[in-house]
Amino acid sequence: MKLGITVRWRFESWPLAAAFVISRGAKTEANVIVAEVSDGQRTGRGEAVPYGRYGETQDSVAAQMSAARGELLEMEPAAARVRLQCLLPAGAARNAIDCALWDLAAKSAGTTVAALLGLAPQLLPVLTAYTLSLDTPDAMAAKARAVPRLPLLKLKLSGPGDDARLRAVRAARPDARLIADANEAWTADLLGPLLEVAREVQVEVVEQPLPAAGDGALERRPTGVSICADESLHTRADLPQLARRYDAINVKLDKAGGLTEAVALVDAARGLGLEIMVGCMVATSLAMAPALILAQRARWVDLDGPLLLARDRIPGLSITDGIIAPPPPELWG
Repeated sequence: MKLGITVRWRFESWPLAAAFVISRGAKTEANVIVAEVSDGQRTGRGEAVPYGRYGETQDSVAAQMSAARGELLEMEPAAARVRLQCLLPAGAARNAIDCALWDLAAKSAGTTVAALLGLAPQLLPVLTAYTLSLDTPDAMAAKARAVPRLPLLKLKLSGPGDDARLRAVRAARPDARLIADANEAWTADLLGPLLEVAREVQVEVVEQPLPAAGDGALERRPTGVSICADESLHTRADLPQLARRYDAINVKLDKAGGLTEAVALVDAARGLGLEIMVGCMVATSLAMAPALILAQRARWVDLDGPLLLARDRIPGLSITDGIIAPPPPELWG
C-alpha cells in the first residue's frame, strides 16, 4: 500500500509582551497558523503568519491549506514538497506546509534539515537584532537603554521625526550596532536627508524606506548607507530589478513561501552581489527555527519574534544576550 501524507492545521494566538508598533499600525498578539504533516509514523510541523500587507487573511490561508491537503494526500513527502511549489503561491500557507515537510523529512531520515540541505549537520549560533517599536524619540531611547546586553538594535521608523529618533537611540546606546526599518513610510523628499542622518549615527542598513510601488527613486539615491528591500521583495523573479535599487534583501519565509524557495532565493541574490538579511514576522520559535538555516549565510539576522512575546513555545529557541542557539530537535528540524 502506498504511504501518503496527511495535512492538518490550526490557528493560534500568542500574546505579546508589549504592543508592537510600526508605521502601518500596532498589534498586541501574534496570530499564526501551524501546519502538521504526518506520514502515519512521524509528524513534521511548520508555523507561518497570514499577513494583511499582502492580502492574506485567516480565511484565505485556510482555503489554500484545504486545497493543498487534497492535492498532497496521496503523495510521498519528497514529491509533495516539489508539488507544493507549483500548487500554492508564495505566502503563509505554502510556508507552513513546506517547513512541516522539511521537518518530517529530517525526522524520517534521522538527521537534521541542515544536513539534508548539504550544510553542516549542526547550525552555528547567530546574533539577532532586537526591535524597538515605533514611538517618540525619548521613549525609543528609553527602550534602548532598557536592553543593555543586546548589541544589535533595529529601529522602527515612520518618516517625519525619524531624525530625532535615530539620534536619540544613538545617544542612549553609543555601544550598539543599529539597523532601521521604515516600512515604506518615507517619501522621496525625505530620503536624502534621513539617509544622511542614518549615516551620521552609523546605521548599518535601512530597510524599505520608500513604498514598493515607488522605489524607483532608489536608483538615484545618495550613497553611504546600505538599503535593504523588504516589501519590494517576494521571490527570485523580483531580483533583477531590485539589484539596481538595493544593496541587500530581507528574506522572510512567509514572503518566499517556505524554506525551499527561500534557499534558492538566497543563492540567486548572492549571485547578483546582494547582501542578505533574514527577517521574520512576530511569531513563536517554531516560525524562527527554519530561518536559522538561512541565517548561516546572512549579514544581518532579525529573528527576535520570541523575544517580543509574553510567552513562547516549550521547548523554544534559547536566546541569550541576542545569541540564538540552534533549535532543539523537539522544536523543529
